[in-house]
Amino acid sequence: MPSKGDTMAIIRYTGIYNADGGVWGETRYVIGHLLGTAACSLCDITHSPIRRKPEWDAMVRRLGVPLDVRHRNEITRAEIKHVVRTGLPVVIAHHDDGSISTVLHSTELDAVSGSVSAFESALVRLSLVA
Repeated sequence: MPSKGDTMAIIRYTGIYNADGGVWGETRYVIGHLLGTAACSLCDITHSPIRRKPEWDAMVRRLGVPLDVRHRNEITRAEIKHVVRTGLPVVIAHHDDGSISTVLHSTELDAVSGSVSAFESALVRLSLVA
């Protein structure tokens, strides 16, 4: 399991979309995406145009620690405080001491161009320094 030092092991990851959940939030995102007014590189990694990518689910099973994805209107207060500084989309690590760190910023998510395998490589590589 990736760790930060000896006392800050990563116990789980949370990916936070730059989109709201729920019927209306997802509908607004799809329409905005089609019109070019909404974008979320994490959405492009986890989903095809019609559903979640099977290779995403397989990658999550391989990680060894949980990785959940949530919409920006579904995150905790601690996560809100963190993403105010980082922006969205983002992947954060939750550590065993209760702290949160950023593993993948939006620029790193953009760089994987929707590829699940490139995301996995970046997550594993950057988790070692998170």
